[in-house]
Amino acid sequence: MPLMVIGVGRATLRIAGARSLKDKRRVLKSLLTRLHNRFNVAAAEVGLHDRHREAEIGIACVSTAGSHADSILAAILEFLQIQGDIELIDYHTELF
Repeated sequence: MPLMVIGVGRATLRIAGARSLKDKRRVLKSLLTRLHNRFNVAAAEVGLHDRHREAEIGIACVSTAGSHADSILAAILEFLQIQGDIELIDYHTELF
């Protein structure tokens, strides 16, 4: 049976331009769609739902190699750092 590796990332973001939860949801929806389309990962808001200037997102990928899952999560970190509409506050990953 082939090895299956699950890579999980959790990012805490600041959305400085958000004046309401509606603004936050708009920014997050766009970001989550870009993550899915660019990296073929599952991504969702997982925390800080009631704060309009902060968000916590979870990201998951499945691979047959830990190095591949790790490289995907590292590329996502770089991608999040260059986004103009958010500020990356914290990011950590785990492989299972």
